[in-house]
Amino acid sequence: MKHIYSLFIISILLISCGGEKKKNSVEKVLESNNLETIRLKRGELVNEQEAINAKIKLLDEAISKLDTVKHIPLITTFLAKEEVFNHTLEIQGNVTTKNLLVITPEYNGILTNVYVKEGQKVSKGQLLAKIDDGGLSQQLAQLKIQADLAKTTFERQKRLWEQNIGSEIQYLQAKSNYESQEEAVSQLKQQIAKTNVTAPFSGTIDDVITEQGSVVAAGQSPLMRIVNLNNMYIETDIPEKYISDVTKDKNVIVEFPVLGTTVETKVRQAGDFINPDNRTFKVEVGIPNQDNTIKPNLTARLKINDYTNEKALLVPQSIISENANGEQYVYVIKDKNDENIGVANRVIIKTGKTQGDVIEVLEGIKNGTEIVQEGARSVKDGQTVEVINY
Repeated sequence: MKHIYSLFIISILLISCGGEKKKNSVEKVLESNNLETIRLKRGELVNEQEAINAKIKLLDEAISKLDTVKHIPLITTFLAKEEVFNHTLEIQGNVTTKNLLVITPEYNGILTNVYVKEGQKVSKGQLLAKIDDGGLSQQLAQLKIQADLAKTTFERQKRLWEQNIGSEIQYLQAKSNYESQEEAVSQLKQQIAKTNVTAPFSGTIDDVITEQGSVVAAGQSPLMRIVNLNNMYIETDIPEKYISDVTKDKNVIVEFPVLGTTVETKVRQAGDFINPDNRTFKVEVGIPNQDNTIKPNLTARLKINDYTNEKALLVPQSIISENANGEQYVYVIKDKNDENIGVANRVIIKTGKTQGDVIEVLEGIKNGTEIVQEGARSVKDGQTVEVINY
């Protein structure tokens, strides 16, 4: 290499020195003011210039052969390898519970007693409040007396009838009267039971809405809100195109931005009905809530596993280009030698699903293929490159 550069410098010096001589010679020729002499001198200079250009060309060819690394682009690569690829559908939903209820009365009257307070835990069937029955208890007492008398009359008439004493009609009348009195007592008990407000399920009294002493209307006046945080779930709408991908027992990662927590769970129910208004179907995702930190109406971000490939080939989206025909391609390395010098070849690929900054390659490359990463946008098909993986 040193010899070539030395030869090149010497040639330049010779040309420079010769130029000085020619300069003087040209001046003398010009002074002669002879057309024929000037033409002859010009011809000499042209021949000398062509000879020098030919020598320079030889020197350039020698340099390009010996100094191959100097103008080769530097790139980095990675090896495609099979790995598990879990694609997720990201969607938002709200926390809810089936055990969340605003209790209303079944009877009109004055709310005489409220036996619970906000934050109190209650059991299913526990008495929460009492409504004035408007004298039904006194009526019940009278009906019971009448029912007892009807029972006694019936029992005596029955004994007489069994001894063939008295008429059948007397026996039947006594029986009918007794049964009607019992039915009247039962109906009045049911009416009085409606004045007792009981817990429909075990939970916590979240809010006492109506104060003691207020007049309440059946089915209208909200008395209190009860909630059970043990059976929480997220309900969300999924676009219909995922109807075959988002199914029961699919894995779900739930993030609660407000709480800064993440929960791993599963789809517990996927609806079969497509809403014609927005072309979606309902999905329920169960949420474990042992510490009761998750509350109803809390916003959640869902990542639902809708696709899995156990042997996926993944590449960064940033290295993929597209040609005029809309085909996607990457560059792979072929014929790499011991000095990490190889050739970049363009390969058309077919891609699948994306997740974050990676994309699944379905066709075009195989396990172990060396793919250009840094420099993928600047190399050309068939170009010699040097791999400098760090």
